[in-house]
Amino acid sequence: MDSVALKEKKFNRLITIISIIVPLVVVILFEVKIPNMERLGFLPPIYASINGLTAVLLVLAVWAIKNGKREVHQKLMTTSIGLSIVFLVLYIVYHMTSESTTFGGEGIIRYVYFFILISHIALSIVIIPLVLKTYARAYLGKFESHKKLARITFPIWLYVAITGVVVYLMISPYYIN
Repeated sequence: MDSVALKEKKFNRLITIISIIVPLVVVILFEVKIPNMERLGFLPPIYASINGLTAVLLVLAVWAIKNGKREVHQKLMTTSIGLSIVFLVLYIVYHMTSESTTFGGEGIIRYVYFFILISHIALSIVIIPLVLKTYARAYLGKFESHKKLARITFPIWLYVAITGVVVYLMISPYYIN
């Protein structure tokens, strides 16, 4: 087994562990409430904005690579991963200080909201290993397999980022001040 294949095997093992642990930790921490902590109600518009910024950076990163700007692409993708981590931390902190908000819409909009929310949550779990594997392949210089996986990863990640903003906009009228 060559050096790159060995590194990829190690990355894949780590990616599998991270892809299992992150959703589990989120579910566990979602149930933990920090006692005597002030509600951090200012966080949802911040983490929704981070999702929006991530979506913009993902589109710019695709533009960059299609125009031969590999270094710009790499920086934009690394920033997108960093923003996703910041989003996750802020999201968890908010939910550790606040009760979940109930969507108050009625009729067809309620079904639309729950479809978007459920697909957003499901794909936000799926995207973790996809992003990490796509990034690892580029890091290892396996650009052809990186490109093939990126064609799957990009639209899913973009959907998760955009629907994060949509979910926020739909639920925000029902937040408790």
